[in-house]
Amino acid sequence: MDNRHVIGSWLSGPRAAAEEMGADFGYRGERLGLPEEGPGSVAPLGRRFGALFVDWSLCMLIAYGLITRGDWSASGNWALGVLFVLGLLTVGTVGSTPGKRLLGLRVIAEDGQRLGFGRAAVRTALLCLAIPALIWDRDGRGLHDRLARAVQVRMM
Repeated sequence: MDNRHVIGSWLSGPRAAAEEMGADFGYRGERLGLPEEGPGSVAPLGRRFGALFVDWSLCMLIAYGLITRGDWSASGNWALGVLFVLGLLTVGTVGSTPGKRLLGLRVIAEDGQRLGFGRAAVRTALLCLAIPALIWDRDGRGLHDRLARAVQVRMM
């Protein structure tokens, strides 16, 4: 008896096999009460990585120019601290970092309210550790967002 369809192939994965068997996963953000598309929907992965790239580049420039005064080798460590401060201050107040604002994203609490400083600190500290941000749930939220009870959504 061939049970390969149950576990999925290495190309399609177990989710595709489960969907073929009738499992309904819904769209990303459905369990959180978010719309499927448009403003307020879960932010796409590409935009989130783009925003992180913009923020990290900005932090590297700040660390290189203002803190280490041109020492590239020390800039990376300082940039991590700058990223923490940037994330804490901007996400905790206006809900988005400069990179997120540029790409039309915002961080909100699961209930749709503004994320407070305490949860913004937890989220940003875990983001700086990097590993929690690489573990996602089926809604596309990283572990840092889940533990801070936050979600990144589209603004436009």
